[in-house]
Amino acid sequence: MIHVIAIITAKSGKRDELLNAFSQIVPLVHAEEGCIEYQPVTDTENPGSQAKIGTDSYMVVEKWESMDNLRAHAASSHMSDYSARTKHLVADRKVFVLD
Repeated sequence: MIHVIAIITAKSGKRDELLNAFSQIVPLVHAEEGCIEYQPVTDTENPGSQAKIGTDSYMVVEKWESMDNLRAHAASSHMSDYSARTKHLVADRKVFVLD
């Protein structure tokens, strides 16, 4: 199994707009072969958290059956379209691929 953690930082004040666009592709990604998990997560209001990703950031938690499935996901037309439609909203993106 391949795990992916992506930390996406929106331009200041644009996280909600970016998350809205992201929510539109989630069902398409869930339908992809080999997708086990794919969801955005944000900080909780728990005051006991050791660290926060911040009000302009969110994390994408992904699990894929194989690296080939992840490669196909990255090359999909809906991901290309999403990237093109949202690039003006993104300040930074860090993607960690783990096994």
